[in-house]
Amino acid sequence: MATETAPEIQLVVFQLAGETYGVDINHVQEIIRMQSITAIPRTPAFVEGVINLRGRIIPILDMHKRFHLPAAETTNNTRIMVVELGQVTVGMIVDSVSEVLRLPTTSIEPPPPMISGIDVAYLKGVGKWNDRLIILLDLERVLRESEQRELQREVAAGVEIR
Repeated sequence: MATETAPEIQLVVFQLAGETYGVDINHVQEIIRMQSITAIPRTPAFVEGVINLRGRIIPILDMHKRFHLPAAETTNNTRIMVVELGQVTVGMIVDSVSEVLRLPTTSIEPPPPMISGIDVAYLKGVGKWNDRLIILLDLERVLRESEQRELQREVAAGVEIR
C-alpha cells in the first residue's frame, strides 16, 4: 500500500534584510550575479534601471526599496533573480540566494498582518521548514498592474543600454 505524501511547493529561498524569503520556483527564470544596471529616468524609486540579458531588456527592482527596508550594500553574494511578475519579466535584487527546497503545503500558514515590516498584501504566507520560518512572497502582487504597464512602456520605448 502506497503512502500518500502531502502536496509540496518547490521554492527558491533567498535573504533580504536579514530575513529568509521564498518564491515559487515556477516563476523564477534564472539567477544571475549582480551586474551594471542602466538607470531609467522617471521611474519609481525602487526601479534601479534595466539590464541587457542576452538581448532582452529586463527592468531591475531593488527589493529593499520596494518593501521600504534598510538599504544593503552590494556584496559577492548579491544576486538578481529574474522572475515573472504578472505580465512582465523583471530582475529582483536580493542579498543572497541560498537554496531550492520542497515545502509541504501543510506547513504553510497565512501571514500575520505585518511581518518584518513588509505589508501582508505582498505575502502568500509563512512556511515552517525544520526550525526556520520562510516568508513566502506573492510575486503576482509585488507590482501593481499600473506599475507593470509603466515598466512595459519604458522597456518598449527602447531604453538605450550600454
